[in-house]
Amino acid sequence: MRHLLLSRLLLSRGSSPTAHHHLPLLRALSSAPSPVSSDADLRKYAGYALLLLGCGAATYYSFPFPADALHKKAVPFKYAPLPEDLHAVSNWSATHEVHTRVLLQPDSLPALEDALATAHKERRKLRPLGSGLSPNGLALSRAGMVSLALMDKVLDVDVKKKTVTVQAGIRVAELVDALREHGLTLQNFASIREQQVGGFIQVGAHGTGARLPPVDEQVISMKLVTPAKGTIELSKEKDPELFYLSRCGLGGLGVVAEVTLQCVERHQLVEHTFVSNADEVRKNHKKWLSENKHIKYLWIPYTDAVVVVQCNPPSKWRTPKLTSKYGKDEALQHVRNLYRESLKRYRTETESNDPEIDTLSFTELRDKLLALDPLDKDHVMKVNKAEAEYWKKSEGYRMGWSDEILGFDCGGQQWVSENCFPTGTVAKPSMKDLDYIEKLLQLIEKEDIPAPAPIEQRWTAHSKSPMSPASSSKEDDVFSWVGIIMYLPTSDARQRKEITEEFFNYRSLAQSLWDDYSAYEHWAKIEVPKDKDELAELRARLRKRFPVDAYNKARMELDPNKVLSNAKLEKLFPVLEPVHQAKQRVC
Repeated sequence: MRHLLLSRLLLSRGSSPTAHHHLPLLRALSSAPSPVSSDADLRKYAGYALLLLGCGAATYYSFPFPADALHKKAVPFKYAPLPEDLHAVSNWSATHEVHTRVLLQPDSLPALEDALATAHKERRKLRPLGSGLSPNGLALSRAGMVSLALMDKVLDVDVKKKTVTVQAGIRVAELVDALREHGLTLQNFASIREQQVGGFIQVGAHGTGARLPPVDEQVISMKLVTPAKGTIELSKEKDPELFYLSRCGLGGLGVVAEVTLQCVERHQLVEHTFVSNADEVRKNHKKWLSENKHIKYLWIPYTDAVVVVQCNPPSKWRTPKLTSKYGKDEALQHVRNLYRESLKRYRTETESNDPEIDTLSFTELRDKLLALDPLDKDHVMKVNKAEAEYWKKSEGYRMGWSDEILGFDCGGQQWVSENCFPTGTVAKPSMKDLDYIEKLLQLIEKEDIPAPAPIEQRWTAHSKSPMSPASSSKEDDVFSWVGIIMYLPTSDARQRKEITEEFFNYRSLAQSLWDDYSAYEHWAKIEVPKDKDELAELRARLRKRFPVDAYNKARMELDPNKVLSNAKLEKLFPVLEPVHQAKQRVC
């Protein structure tokens, strides 16, 4: 019936633009010369043409594109149903995604060894996935991945030595829970707790504290399962050179199956949060860096506000008032009011009266505010000023266990770039860390970048792992880590694409400072350039800082068939195959 109605519509004078587009074809058919021409023939051929057009139109209207199809046309086959055996794997912010038919989850060391040996024999990819959280999708591979999510057991706790041995698939949060009953915890933490321990140590993850190293320094020993050499046990005593290289090995030397970590006694911290300004920070920076066990700065672009967060054992504080001057609702009120005012301007007054607004956390409110106009600098400035007010009314102290205090709500989906650079020692800070921030904020304002808050700045001691961005042979070296961010508070593909383009413009701006400060990106956040010249320049930079030849030599010894590699690793650390090996492949 629907086909018949559409055919009649196409024949009528008031037919759709699609029908008018095909009228010349109908005229051509009706006027084409033929040895045998009659009204019956013309009607027959015209009927065939109309039937074909009607079926096409019926198909189009029966299976319409989604309303935002034009926004999403750059993602081919996105809406086609996935085969049952095809796994879609993305990082947390959905900025990187792959589809693969090979996603193995071994539940034991022998099963992992067998999987890698088979992949090596068949020359198949099997990239270690971890939790897949890396902002740059470092662990993703369309050709195949292996997850240790089922290898998540605590194997041994030595309370006397304060060590723990675990399977590498255990998540940081689960490990901390398991250590609690033994009175132990990890020395330091990153912002979140969802990483698998294997991935946590492989990418140079870190917390903050000028005397506390990145997390790879907590590794005492490990079992590394390699495609070509099987399982290798590594420690400072057993093959120390490979041990240090593998602690921050980016998953390219082997799959970390088991790891022994140095722990510390479970302890409480007092967190002091207050808002300062650039002048006060510069005046007190040396003292704060030296006196505080953990410290970080949250710089808020387009304001003079710097949120300072200091964490120390309770004994360091005499009688801190463990309450804030304002209540939680009072701290959020200014942000809520801005959101309601913005809704009236961008949407409707009805939405601004939604009682749900009063139930949202600060980061949820910030996401919703930014979603209204994420790339309008003036709007972002208002949001940043509201954030500064929020922190001013959140000043105060709180006490809790270290694993609770050192976490940080990073907000919703986002693009992020973080770099690491030396900044002197605790005794003699170079102040380059503050110089860097000052120049970055000036560039943001000069170029009108819609930069949201915060620009997060943290510090660590050095690492002995040569592939760590904080690698140094000097015991007292301090490194500053600076992260810039742009949130993706929308599911609209066109808007996400525009935010992505603006973020890379922002990142390029920051990158103009890197050479002057010997700054190198966090391995989980480095993005591979598409431009060949930029890629060649990046490779040259990496060679200046890291032992690329030694790393590649180890890769070829442990994984000659590049089972553990992916496109990102190959582009950052290209390896030229030996001539005889290339000939064998051809044969």
